[in-house]
Amino acid sequence: MSNALALLEKVIDPELRAPITELGMVEIRSETEDAIDLKIKLTIVGCPAAQKIERDVRAALESYEFVSLEMSTMNQQERDELKQKLRGGKPARFNPFAQPGNLTQVIFVGSGKGGVGKSTITANLAVALASQGFKVGLLDADIFGYSIPGQLGIKSGPTKVDDLMLPPIAYDVRVMSIGFFVTDNQPIAWRGPMLHRAIEQFLTDVYWGDLDFLVVDLPPGTGDVAISLGQLLPGAKSLVITTPQAAAAQVAERSGSISGQVGGEVLGVIENMSYLQSGSERLEIFGSGGGAAVAAALSKKTGQDVDVLVQLPISSELRAASDIGEPLVVSDPESEMSQLLAGLAKKIAGLPRGLSGKRLDISLR
Repeated sequence: MSNALALLEKVIDPELRAPITELGMVEIRSETEDAIDLKIKLTIVGCPAAQKIERDVRAALESYEFVSLEMSTMNQQERDELKQKLRGGKPARFNPFAQPGNLTQVIFVGSGKGGVGKSTITANLAVALASQGFKVGLLDADIFGYSIPGQLGIKSGPTKVDDLMLPPIAYDVRVMSIGFFVTDNQPIAWRGPMLHRAIEQFLTDVYWGDLDFLVVDLPPGTGDVAISLGQLLPGAKSLVITTPQAAAAQVAERSGSISGQVGGEVLGVIENMSYLQSGSERLEIFGSGGGAAVAAALSKKTGQDVDVLVQLPISSELRAASDIGEPLVVSDPESEMSQLLAGLAKKIAGLPRGLSGKRLDISLR
C-alpha cells in the first residue's frame, strides 16, 4: 500500500462512517516521497460533507511538500459499486432488520396518548446509548407528530445516492424522519397504505449500517403505523411510557398490550413526570401509581414479568434542552434527569438478549 493510502485510511466519511479508502473514493494518480497527485471522488454532486472531507484529506497529507488535490464525483458505475458494498451484496429495497441472522436490537417506544414526553425520552435514550459506545439508529415513526429532527437540532435531510438514502447523524445517532421531507411545517394527511409504504422505505431505502440498537419512536395509540412496524420488524421489543395518573395509565395499558402483540416482548414501563422536586420535598403533581399499574396489567396480559424501569421527574431543563435541539444527556450530563436516563440506557443495554430463532454465522473446524 502506498504511504498516502495508509495516511488516508484515517479520513472518515462523516455520513457513511467508514474510511474513504474503503469506499472507493481515492484515486492516486502519482506519488513520490514529497509530492502527491490525487483525486477524491465524492458520492454525489453537492455532497454536504465535501468541505470537511477536503480539509481532512489535506490534514492527513500534510507531511507531503506538494499536494495536488482534485475534488470530483463518482460516475454511475462507481456509485453502483459503492451501493452494492454498503448493502453487503443484498438487493435494493432490502429490510436488514427482518432477517433471521440480524443482531440489531429493535426497540419500540410507545405510549397510549400524546403529551407524556415519549419523543423527548426516546431522543435522549438513543443519544445516551450512543454515548455509551453503542451504534444507534433512531427512526421517527410518529408520522403525524414528528419531532425528532427538532429535538436533535438536525437542519438538513438525508443525502440521496440514487435510490439509497444516507441518514443525517446527530450525536453519533443515525436519524430518519418524515420531517426531513416536509417544508413549512405542513401537516401529513395519509391513509394506511401510504403510511405503510413510508415506514417500509425508511427501513429498506436507508443505509443504517451495522447497528447495535434501532430505537423507534412510535406514534401514540394503536393505529396503522404500529401494525405496519410489527409486520416489518417482527423481532422488536417494546418500552411503554406513561404518567402516574390513572387515566393515562389505562390508555398506556392498551398501547402496551398491542405493543406486546406486534413487538414481542415488553421490556418495561417508564413512568414520566412522576414527581416535581421542590427543595427536599417531592410533589406528586399527577398522582402516583400509574407506572406500577401499567406494569402489573401488562405482566398479567403478556405472561411476562414487566417492571417499571425508571420513574422520571418533571424537568424544565429537559424541556428547554429539547426546545433548542440539544439533548439534556449531552448538554448537562450530570443533572438528575440525565443520570436517570443514562441509567435507563445501561439497564436496557444490559437486559438479556434472546437469540432464539436467530441464525448465528459460526462454523466449526
